[in-house]
Amino acid sequence: MTASAEARETALIAAQAAADKLATDVSIVDVSDRLAITDAFVLTSAPNERQVQAIVDAVEEQLRGHGIKPVRREGLAEGRWVLLDFVDVVVHVQHAEERAYYALERLWKDCPVIPFTDKVARPAAAAPAGAAPADVTGDDTDVATDEIGDDTDVTGDAEPGETSR
Repeated sequence: MTASAEARETALIAAQAAADKLATDVSIVDVSDRLAITDAFVLTSAPNERQVQAIVDAVEEQLRGHGIKPVRREGLAEGRWVLLDFVDVVVHVQHAEERAYYALERLWKDCPVIPFTDKVARPAAAAPAGAAPADVTGDDTDVATDEIGDDTDVTGDAEPGETSR
């Protein structure tokens, strides 16, 4: 038995709501063959407690707009792992550390995954502070030094053998 169409739709709405609040590692696991109490788990991560709460709020608001309310919430006070029970779908919003430690995907690895693709194209992550900018020209030429590796002018402004400093 696979997750019902209604459960799949609810899970996809919840996953998109989480992704819209910049949740990471969003996935949906069809647990209907293994559990009688629910059809799917939506698994999401966040880097801190405030982000966990923002994701929880967004998921509840989005599903409420579709007439779906949670029957139970767990973990709101701590903000490290919040469980939202929508009967056919259970949403797990975990702090990144809890997600890594408990590894729910590994626990449910024999269950099929319901494909989810974020509908909003997000810009590429910015380079870490202090990192050199990426080469956007496509060549491997170092613009700071010439092929010999010294400080001679590579712009052509100085006479041969001179440096422009």
